[in-house]
Amino acid sequence: MIPTFTGNNMKLNIAVLPGDGIGPEVTDQAIKALKAIASEFNHNFKFTTADVGAVAIDKHNNPLPENTLDLCKSSDAILFGSIGHPKYDNNPSAKIRPEQGLLKLRKELGLFANIRPVKAYETLLEKSPLKKSVIKGTDISIYRELTGGIYFGEKQLSEDGNTASDLCVYSSEEIERIAHLAFKAAQARSHKVTLVDKANVLESSRLWRKVVTEISKQYNDVELEFLFVDNAAMQIILNPKQFDVILTENMFGDIISDEASVIGGSIGLLASASVGEKFALFEPIHGSYPQATGKGIANPIASVLSAAMLLDHFELHREAELIRLAVEKSLKLSITTPDINDQYDYVSTTRVGEFIEDFIFNPKDTNINFKNIHLGQSTII
Repeated sequence: MIPTFTGNNMKLNIAVLPGDGIGPEVTDQAIKALKAIASEFNHNFKFTTADVGAVAIDKHNNPLPENTLDLCKSSDAILFGSIGHPKYDNNPSAKIRPEQGLLKLRKELGLFANIRPVKAYETLLEKSPLKKSVIKGTDISIYRELTGGIYFGEKQLSEDGNTASDLCVYSSEEIERIAHLAFKAAQARSHKVTLVDKANVLESSRLWRKVVTEISKQYNDVELEFLFVDNAAMQIILNPKQFDVILTENMFGDIISDEASVIGGSIGLLASASVGEKFALFEPIHGSYPQATGKGIANPIASVLSAAMLLDHFELHREAELIRLAVEKSLKLSITTPDINDQYDYVSTTRVGEFIEDFIFNPKDTNINFKNIHLGQSTII
């Protein structure tokens, strides 16, 4: 769908797929922030919820029911929670898995590019397991190809069950379309793209290197460098500040982006966008974290920042920046969940969402109102 405008106001139909585990809890806080934005800026956001993942298997015997897919195709954007459940994760013989729903959704909607920002927040430098001097100033954007590669290649298992294979396939067209996005992003950032591959071993990586090198000639203001994935994994820990935009294929991107999550101190801070020619989906990169379900300890910030990326996608940059300012204020005041706060001085998932909502409505009231909220929330779990 194409979003509609009335004057300076926008109408968006947003499909909400909370999914499994902590997905519904964190997604609720993102919706809270988006509703506050709509109210403050006089936009009209309509939210429609549907099942996906393990909950959809339980209800419909399908991780991506047709009505869910139809809703996504008729919406302007998708706000996604998380998928996964131990009863499927721990059962290697399960024929239907929650993750199949997300993979199919990406393929059906043509969501070929996953964008994951990685930032070291000044107020959280001490929370990271890495040295403060190493991570200070880190600001990376990872562009991961999402609909090709080994995850979608032909899979075979021998009749005796003792031999298995997964085929990694890429075409020049698949590489070209995400490479252009990465170079354009670098032009608006620090003008550097790092292609992460394994071109010394893999034929598919050599194609990546050939195609990206050719495309780089169209972006003379952007520096292109190459790193093998094993070296890149090491460099992200040793010197993450060297990176601006990282471009890579599906599996490498999956691993590299999760590794980079330790820089910020919690995977609960990392948002993502998955975009294609027509559709866009926004989700935190963390999993369903079933052990935390219903306990109010899940960090909603990644989901809230995913909502900010949704707003940026529709060029609502002032609105997105207000959400990011709210997040930074919550981190500064330690209005955070236990993953980044002391065990006995944290606030609940819902309280974090309420604080961010309050900031959107009262961004200038920083001395009295926020302090009182912080003191009140620190004792109400």
